Amino acid sequence: MTADLQRRHLVVGSTIGAFALAVQPVSAATLHTSDTGLVAGMVTIPAADRSLPAYRARPAGDGPFPVILVVHEIFGVHEYIRDVCRRLALQGYLAIAPDLYVRQGDVSTVPTVQDIITQVVSKVPDAQVLADLDATLAWSATQGGQGRMGIIGFCWGGRIVWLYSAHQPRVAAGAAWYGRLQGAASALNPEHPVALASRLHGPVLGLYGGKDDGIPLTDIEAMRTAIATAKGASRIEVYADAPHGFHADYRPSYRPEAATEAWSHALAWFRQQGVGT
Repeated sequence: MTADLQRRHLVVGSTIGAFALAVQPVSAATLHTSDTGLVAGMVTIPAADRSLPAYRARPAGDGPFPVILVVHEIFGVHEYIRDVCRRLALQGYLAIAPDLYVRQGDVSTVPTVQDIITQVVSKVPDAQVLADLDATLAWSATQGGQGRMGIIGFCWGGRIVWLYSAHQPRVAAGAAWYGRLQGAASALNPEHPVALASRLHGPVLGLYGGKDDGIPLTDIEAMRTAIATAKGASRIEVYADAPHGFHADYRPSYRPEAATEAWSHALAWFRQQGVGT
C-alpha cells in the first residue's frame, strides 16, 4: 500500500477526520449504526491504474450477499457514508463505498465547499468514476457478492447513480438521492441524466426535495417526462418541504421524517427489483 493510501485509510477511518472541514459543525442528530454482527472497515480495491481506498460493510459469514455500491457526496467517504454502508449491511447487503476522488485530491483536508468543488470535484471525469465503480463491482465478487446488484448515491453521487445505471448492464436497481439532472455538457461530464433515461439498464428511484435550491422542480419534471417516455419502471418521489441534503443527518439540512420515509422507500425499491430479499 502506498503512503498516500495509508494516510487516506487513517483519515477516512477516524471518526473526527472523516468529516470534511466544510461540513462542521456536525449536527447533534448524527446517527451512528453499530458494526456488531458485521464485517466492516476500510479495504483496498484494485483498479486499472492504481488501488482505491474504500469502506465496506457486510453481514458476518461467508455469504453470498447481494451487492449495493454506495456513491459518496462531494465530501467523500466520511462517517455518514460509512454509516450508510453499515445500515445497508444490517439489511443483508455487501455495501461498498469507494473513494472516487482519490486521483484528484483529499477533500477531508479542504476547508470550504467551494474549494472542494473547484480543487477536486470539478476535475473528476465521469469516465473515471464509471470505471472505478466497475472495478469495485468486480472486486465484490471476491468478497461473497453475488446476484442482482444495486447502487445508491447522494448529491454528487445521486447524479452518478443515473449515469452508472445507464452504463453497467448488471445494475438491477438504483436509488438516486437529490442528484443533479441537467447541466452543460463538457469533456469531463459529456452527458447528464435527462439524456440517458432511455438507456437505463435497471430502474432508478429518484428521491428529491421540493425545496432544493440547486435542483429546480422544472428539472425534476423534465426527468419524469424522460423516464416516462422511456417506458421503464423508474420513478421519482418529491418530498415537498425537504431541502437538498435532507437525508444527511450530520447537516442542518436533515429532515428526519422525510429521510426516514425515503430510506424505507429505497429499501423496498431494491427488494422490489430483486436486489436482496
